[in-house]
Amino acid sequence: MEEYFKPIDIRWADLDPNFHLRHSVYYDYGAYCRVCFLEEFGLTNKVMQELHFGPILFREEAIFRKEVRLGNKLQIDLQILKARKDYSRWTIRHQLMKNGDTLSAIITVDGAWINTEQRKLATPPQQVITVFEQMPKAAEFQWLVS
Repeated sequence: MEEYFKPIDIRWADLDPNFHLRHSVYYDYGAYCRVCFLEEFGLTNKVMQELHFGPILFREEAIFRKEVRLGNKLQIDLQILKARKDYSRWTIRHQLMKNGDTLSAIITVDGAWINTEQRKLATPPQQVITVFEQMPKAAEFQWLVS
């Protein structure tokens, strides 16, 4: 897959007292995009519960470029930047585009998978690998060495 985008509807509750997007909402949009991707490719919450695993984040960073206001058209993308061959560790980048042509923010997350019964980091099942192999790769994508 070359691209993955989700349109975002900006809500009044997403704004801060200065009438632009609250900083924490950017992170919510990133999580929304990641979960939508997983769900659309069959890695649903139900599947993860049945297999006793789920994603966790080690780091989440946002770089804010241009403010976003109510009424702006907003979309977010998803690209994998780095991963181990078994996708047990990964870095995903999101770019939020305003009105189709203005980069408003870049969100980068580093994550892994946890066994939800053992509460320990784990190598994900084959279903995760199959889904992550379909994720758009950034031009600068690189494989991580264990």
